[in-house]
Amino acid sequence: MQLIAWYAKHLGLKTDDYGATFHWKDAAGDACTTQWSPFAAGTKYFEPSEKQFMQNFRVENLERLLQKLSDEGVTIIGDVQTYEYGKFAWILDLEGNKIELWEPIDAVFQ
Repeated sequence: MQLIAWYAKHLGLKTDDYGATFHWKDAAGDACTTQWSPFAAGTKYFEPSEKQFMQNFRVENLERLLQKLSDEGVTIIGDVQTYEYGKFAWILDLEGNKIELWEPIDAVFQ
């Protein structure tokens, strides 16, 4: 699947046929997981929704990542925006899905 290869190349996600699982702990220290699964552009899985969603990835060194992605031909949307809690930028994946990249500033979010 081309989409899986795109995410592996540009964002370093190790994805199998079922997606990628992220392991983390909540504020109470309890183990949690988040599952990310790519779907083909024509999927009916989300009906009746029209795939109105946006992914958000926390990143380190947003400017360096954006330069790397730009060099690889990834579409970057707009300019970096900075707030008291972090810096944000947006890119498009291979199927035109918008992805938000967030570099947290406050250690609380890291």
